[in-house]
Amino acid sequence: MLTIKLSKVGKTNKKMFRLIAVEKGRDPYGQVVEILGSYNPHSKELAPKADRIKYWLSKGAQMSATVNNLLIEKKVIDGQKAVASKASQPSEKRLAQIKAKKDKKAAAEAAPTAAPVETPAETPAETAVESVEEEKSAAAPTETPTEEAPTTEAPNA
Repeated sequence: MLTIKLSKVGKTNKKMFRLIAVEKGRDPYGQVVEILGSYNPHSKELAPKADRIKYWLSKGAQMSATVNNLLIEKKVIDGQKAVASKASQPSEKRLAQIKAKKDKKAAAEAAPTAAPVETPAETPAETAVESVEEEKSAAAPTETPTEEAPTTEAPNA
């Protein structure tokens, strides 16, 4: 199936686009069926070949949403504008992920408040072992190095 879409050309910070007729699955930067015009997004200038665009549409070619909106805006074709992107509307899959994350977070917050976990009191055996270890460390003398005075040698005269 043929599609009329935009192909980016131009320099890095000075993009220009070509309107092309190409197979739907093909690379828009490779071999194209026909170049149908150009579009400069900086000056909003569209230079379409209206007769060729109408020819390809009559043969059953589809248009991308952006090309459809550009051609309707410049009155090359009649019709309604299409929604080019749905950036403000998250997909159903993303909505399900957000809901699952909220449920998980709510469950995690509810679990500690619903059933507070008490820490078991220390058993007498543990405290006895700790006190014995403390006594051993306190009884062992610790050696601290003392500073020695620097020795001065008499100069040989």
